Amino acid sequence: MRRLTVVQLLPALEAGGVERSTLEIADALVRAGHRAVVVSAGGRLLPQLQALGGQHVALAIGRKSPLSFRHLPALRRVFAGADIVHARSRLPAWLGWLALRAMPAAARPHFITTAHGLNSPSRYSAIMARGERVVCVSETVRGHLLRHYPQVDPARLAVIPRGIDPAAFPRAAMPDRAARAQVAALHPQLGGDGPLLLLPGRGTRLKGHADAIALLAALRADGADARLWMPGALQAGREDYIAELIALARAAGVEAALAMTAPTAGIAQAYAACDLVLQLSRKPEAFGRTVVEALAVGRPVLGWAHGGVGELLAELQPAGAVAPFDAGQLAAGARALLAAPPSPPAAMPYTLQAMQEATLTLYRTMVDA
Repeated sequence: MRRLTVVQLLPALEAGGVERSTLEIADALVRAGHRAVVVSAGGRLLPQLQALGGQHVALAIGRKSPLSFRHLPALRRVFAGADIVHARSRLPAWLGWLALRAMPAAARPHFITTAHGLNSPSRYSAIMARGERVVCVSETVRGHLLRHYPQVDPARLAVIPRGIDPAAFPRAAMPDRAARAQVAALHPQLGGDGPLLLLPGRGTRLKGHADAIALLAALRADGADARLWMPGALQAGREDYIAELIALARAAGVEAALAMTAPTAGIAQAYAACDLVLQLSRKPEAFGRTVVEALAVGRPVLGWAHGGVGELLAELQPAGAVAPFDAGQLAAGARALLAAPPSPPAAMPYTLQAMQEATLTLYRTMVDA
């Protein structure tokens, strides 16, 4: 098997799912003896890419400016001799596609895109469906592309879900009193013997923090000593939103049972400490990694039945899917899951290794065709 050169394109190497997937594929390529090149503006994950053996070309291909077109000659130089160009974001995909079009057909690498999100349909977004093969991170994304871009040949779409490293999310006993005690030591308002709810996510209205607070109030009205932890909600620049949530909790009488904190570095331990994980994004998500992580640890998940979250719950834990934005169903679902937690999947099918192997198989299939 000959050595491949794969060039991945994305705006920058900061935090996020796109960046994580880029590094995971670069790692798999290097370990398989291939050459992994990443083109981006750089960022805090650059040292990690270099440590795993990937190469980086610094170009600001995510900057929405006419000046970005000046990078086309440099991209053509990077693409010379490559086997695959894999674009993971819209502007980098456009620049990559334009650079490839200017190359002789015989010297042109194959062009792949990954649709990581449910972008609003437009001519600008349509580039993500123009790859020779288009990787979709879920069936939800595949359906979104076929619905909004009917000209796309379904045979070009390859569903390769994101995955987790099971070793990073080991199954925990339930309840895990030691994990709960450690969390309570850091955040005393999360102590007690009642159920602990967990809603991880950024400090944005789309994550459904207000819905979680309303759920907390409903459970406490039942007499349960429920507590709610929202790691990631406390975010610089979101002070007005946090103040709004605090006022909401105060009005509902649950402020003392709520902890809004910065993101936790120990998310697996956070799952282990809780009794129920919430995924209440008000905008449908492409995949829903929280569902997979929490179920791997052995914790039930409650979420809106839409997007990638609804897709995963329907497959892995149907009892946790409730009609979007129905507060009554949400409270009823929480009560049921807390009273009788369903058995988590015996084995988690959504693994990092499966994602890496499927992606590298796709690369080889294209090059060998």
